Amino acid sequence: MDVSAQRTLLITLTGRDRPGVTSRLFRTLAEFPLTVADVEQVVIRGRLVLGVLLSYTEGADIGRVWNTAERVANDLDMEVELSTGRSTRMPKRRGRLHVTVLGAPLRPAAMAGIAGLISAHGANIDRIERLAHYPVTCIELDVSGADPDALRAALTAEAAGQQVDVAVQQSGLHRRAKRLIVMDVDSTLIQGEVIELLARHAGCLNEVAKVTEAAMRGELDFEGSLRERVALLAGLDAAAVDAVRGEVRLAAGARTLVRTLKRLDYKFAVVSGGFTQVTDAIVEDLGIDYSAANTLEIVDGKLTGRVTGPVIDRAGKAAALERFAREAGIPISQTVAIGDGANDLDMLQAAGLGIAYNAKPVVREAADTAVNVPYLDTILFLLGISREEVEAADALDSQGGTSAPG
Repeated sequence: MDVSAQRTLLITLTGRDRPGVTSRLFRTLAEFPLTVADVEQVVIRGRLVLGVLLSYTEGADIGRVWNTAERVANDLDMEVELSTGRSTRMPKRRGRLHVTVLGAPLRPAAMAGIAGLISAHGANIDRIERLAHYPVTCIELDVSGADPDALRAALTAEAAGQQVDVAVQQSGLHRRAKRLIVMDVDSTLIQGEVIELLARHAGCLNEVAKVTEAAMRGELDFEGSLRERVALLAGLDAAAVDAVRGEVRLAAGARTLVRTLKRLDYKFAVVSGGFTQVTDAIVEDLGIDYSAANTLEIVDGKLTGRVTGPVIDRAGKAAALERFAREAGIPISQTVAIGDGANDLDMLQAAGLGIAYNAKPVVREAADTAVNVPYLDTILFLLGISREEVEAADALDSQGGTSAPG
């Protein structure tokens, strides 16, 4: 059919949300020779905004359609806007992206700055959706027409000034194909650093903490710094390790993250510069599929100040990610790595998506995206999973139902 002979009618209904609005409008329009070109609907605080784009042939009695739409709006006590135009073929837009904005709080100035930069880069916002309203507000924008690297750099700078987080990801099927999550442990999956908890028992916390901080910033070789710190623990009673195991606290949202993605048949792995004496318990508790960590040497009930076997350092973490992916039969492109320190850099860069979580500046700059709020389950939003979907799945489980894998 000749597109030039086609015209369009846009009907926008606004008012109190209730069941049956959409079906009532379409049922009324069914008597006319119209074609549905597009439909968008959103509910904000109980108010519905429904937009229907219809196409029709030049010469059709569109006046009757117009009157019918107004009558439906009056019957439903809703407001209606109608506009006509000429049908044109929409060009395919390049560079479809997801721009995810996280704020606690999220203020209008931040959204203004982000939207302004998207426009300044010659891009268009095609769709906006809220993924969460607590513990952070998360808004996702579908954007087309932008160069991802240039837009990411601009939005990262804007986000820092606005004190929000912004992630820019390529759109498409590959975003939904992520299937293996590989996580750092200390200060990522758990709160704090295990070696510092041990150092407190050994009375050398200040010395160990200084070396840890320098190593995480990338100022020291990780293996050398680890051996230096572990040496300070020589002579510590092994009972202190048991005590520390009981002191470890998961990061806020850790259980929600693992539980939700397990429902979707994700595989999970932890890779740690910490110690198996602690990580093994976490692996069992959360049902983690794969793990790699260092092991403290214990002789006659005392720490010797050494570790056994190869040290899991920066290169070791990347190698572990690749090994876990092979064992799971998952391509590297379908992996997500999450970490905070310089020893996570190789792992973050090797993964299909590298996420810096409350990370040091050198890590934030190198990762694909960064999250700087203390809630690990915000990672779900970067994967396109909303808070409402998480809560619905939890509610189904609490009622004795099961969630279908997806």
